[in-house]
Order: sequence, then C-alpha cells, then structure tokens
Amino acid sequence: MYLQVKSVLDFLFGLVLFVLTIPLLIVLSVLVYFMIGSPVFFLQTRLGRNGKPFRIIKFRTMKPVTEQLKTDKDRLTKLGAVLRKTSLDELPQLINILKGEMSFIGPRPMLVEYWDYFREEERVRFDVRPGMTGYAEVIGRHELPWDDQFRLDAEYVHRLSFTTDLKIFFKTFPKVLNSRKVKSIGRKQNIRLDELRKKNG
Repeated sequence: MYLQVKSVLDFLFGLVLFVLTIPLLIVLSVLVYFMIGSPVFFLQTRLGRNGKPFRIIKFRTMKPVTEQLKTDKDRLTKLGAVLRKTSLDELPQLINILKGEMSFIGPRPMLVEYWDYFREEERVRFDVRPGMTGYAEVIGRHELPWDDQFRLDAEYVHRLSFTTDLKIFFKTFPKVLNSRKVKSIGRKQNIRLDELRKKNG
C-alpha cells in the first residue's frame, strides 16, 4: 500500500521541486557548458525496479578521456568536484523521478553490468525504485564496502514505511553538507562490484 502512496508523493514533490529549481538548473547548465563542455548532461544506463534498465540523468562533471586525461581523478574538474560534493550533479534526476524511474528515497541505482553479481538475498533491493538518496547513503556516503551497502539496502526494503523515508530524508542534508571529500568512483575499496566478486569467486 505504501509503495503506491510513495509513488504519488514522489511525483507531486518532484514536480514542485523541479519547478522551483528551474533557475538553478539553468545556471548550472550554463556553468557546465562553458567550464566543462558539451554535452551538459551525463546519461548512463542503470538498473531500476525489478532490474529494468533506465537512463539516469546527471550533470556532467568530467572531461572526456584523452591521452593526457586517462583516469577519473585526472578528468574530474573543479566545478565537477563541487557539484559532486554538494550532490548538485544529481539534481537532474528529478526528471527520472517525474518519469517514474526513480524515487527520492531508495537504494542507489546500480550499473547494469552488476546484475549478474548480486546474490539472491541482495536482489530484494530491486523490489523498490532506486533513490536519489537512501539508507546506506546517509550512513556511509560512498565509504561503505559493497556487502555492507547491500545489507543496508535490504534492511531498508524490509522496513519500508513513511516514517523510515522521512528519517532518511532529514538525515540527507547534514550528511551532504558534512562531506569533506569527493570519491570519484566506487566504494571504500575503490573497486567495481563485478571486479570484486570475480576476484573473490
């Protein structure tokens, strides 16, 4: 029952927030265009509810790969670092929410190539739509090992309620504001899930 209510709340709140942030979205789009380049938006296929793929939308934060700029660390721009630290790079995901592909609160959307590497008990995270923020995010924010993140994702799904979502929502802002550094990719081990689980069998 709450999932249906959650979908309606996501759409209504998303619509209001999208309208209110249009000026900010325009300003950030202009900054990204002139300081990083075109295209302004970064699109990537991720896993949605029930494992259905969708295209996530973010502001671009990195320069293209070149001979001089090969790693994510080298490609990440100063503006991109600020956008990531403040999570403003994820503001365009309001469009994903309005399209019904994401929620404000939920497990973070994973890369499609990770699908085969989720254990059976971890796939419960796909019973709900992925979120802009979530339970694991407010606890660890990029610092958790994969196993811990998926354990928290499953715990969130089992405890899903309006009260749980409200607590996560209000814990998100201080977590973002207190973020002192930006992780370019991955978790604490700085390794992709598929690479980790191939390595560990």
